[in-house]
Amino acid sequence: MSFNVEEGQLCGLFGPNGCGKTTLFKCCMKFLKYSKGSVVMDGVDIGDCRIEDMAKIVAYVPQEHKPPFPYLVKEVVLMGRTPHLGAFFGIRQVDKKKAWDALELLEISHLAEQPYNQLSGGQRQMVLIARAIAQETRIIFLDEPTSALDFRNQMGIWDLMRKISEQGITILACSHDPNHVSWFCDKVVVMNRNGIISQGPPDRVITEDILNDVYQDMCAVRSFDGIRMVLPRSVSARVR
Repeated sequence: MSFNVEEGQLCGLFGPNGCGKTTLFKCCMKFLKYSKGSVVMDGVDIGDCRIEDMAKIVAYVPQEHKPPFPYLVKEVVLMGRTPHLGAFFGIRQVDKKKAWDALELLEISHLAEQPYNQLSGGQRQMVLIARAIAQETRIIFLDEPTSALDFRNQMGIWDLMRKISEQGITILACSHDPNHVSWFCDKVVVMNRNGIISQGPPDRVITEDILNDVYQDMCAVRSFDGIRMVLPRSVSARVR
């Protein structure tokens, strides 16, 4: 497969379970080895990149994270500053401020003193996103960033990703929700079990033909006051 994401774009990687989205992420992050092709991020071929150098280029928010130790939330977010720490001077005041700013940006600073491993799955996900923001990279990968969140926080995270991308940060976010990628993304890459089947702006990619190729004739795309929405075909017949 081959695709590119422009600087400052919010790109949605969309497709069904088992099509390889997470595997692709892991290859891009060098968690898995690949025998052919190349991955270039911010002009750097990661095949020649050390992990400590990659950490200054790209931040990663996994789909699920089970914490082994009871670090405080503020400590977990501060870990995002690790690539910027000097060998002799350690944690600086500016690093603590960057971590605190990230907590406040996600409106979770009230969790700062709580043990990370005692939070709900949704709260832990917010903390990991704050850690990625504190890392201050040019690229952020997010694997199902809103899967554990309630509707309010889902919309809040997508709004936040849009604001971050508008500051010139490139974001690649994996999602199962066609509405999320349609409403918020600049570009969508649609995967199926045979690889990429379509890519481009949401209004050209999130269509009934493509979705029915992915989900076997289950979806309908409707427009309400100019907002496109994907519905189950059984529901769309009842919607006026």
